Amino acid sequence: MNNIASYLNVTQKVVSDNLNIIKENNPDYIVEPLNIKAWEPKDFKLEATTVWSFKQRGNWATHNGKYRGNWSPYIPRNLILRYSKENDIVLDPFLGSGTTLIETKLLKRHGIGVDINPNSIKLSKHNLRFNYNSEYEPKLYCSDARNLDFLEDNSIDLICAHPPYANIIHYSKDIEGDLSLLDIDEFLEEIYKVAIELFRILKPNKYCAVLIGDTRRNKHMVPLGFRVMESFLKAGFLLKENIIKEQHNCSATGFWYQRSIDYNFLLIAHEYLFVFRKP
Repeated sequence: MNNIASYLNVTQKVVSDNLNIIKENNPDYIVEPLNIKAWEPKDFKLEATTVWSFKQRGNWATHNGKYRGNWSPYIPRNLILRYSKENDIVLDPFLGSGTTLIETKLLKRHGIGVDINPNSIKLSKHNLRFNYNSEYEPKLYCSDARNLDFLEDNSIDLICAHPPYANIIHYSKDIEGDLSLLDIDEFLEEIYKVAIELFRILKPNKYCAVLIGDTRRNKHMVPLGFRVMESFLKAGFLLKENIIKEQHNCSATGFWYQRSIDYNFLLIAHEYLFVFRKP
């Protein structure tokens, strides 16, 4: 590993972290035994403002940051506790590594997870294999968020969604229907279809939360977050909250800081957490 780090001119930690990401995302990844030190975050308090900032990502239960692009478990924990009650049905239509459903299981909600990538289903099963609150074992489906025909109209109490940010991170090479492979215009066309389907299955007067960030193209900002918000409003949702979520993995020093000066752009250090209500 030292030789790899030297060759790439990066630290050994960077190499180690990226090798872990590769292993975690590999369907044949051999997992280690569970080593759970806590079932809940220490000194947790519900967020009370429209700016959320989690300097520590959170590593209780089986949470970890190895899956590239997954959200901090503090986000679904806040959403679940604020917008649902015990025994409610909570859906994550972009399952990823299962962060949301770890929280539904810990908080005694009936979780449903959907992802178009079978590797995501396998990894989530691994992360959910603890026995705590086993009567709340989530249901996982390898399916498409644009077509949830196995779910009835008005059947879901809360939706927690963290879709890909167009093609910033590719979660597969060639899976048909993978939104992370689409350019921005195609992505927005398809995310509108997702919004329509989520509106269909959500119960009236219940909530759908969506975390999304902006990107840059041709040296200019693309307001992907607001355009996704518009898609959900067009589908029939009402905007309950617009939360700014700070990003702490955005380095403002070293390489990227210098590039931001040399090429005259600001580093994106926030995301949007939109909370929509179905009237």
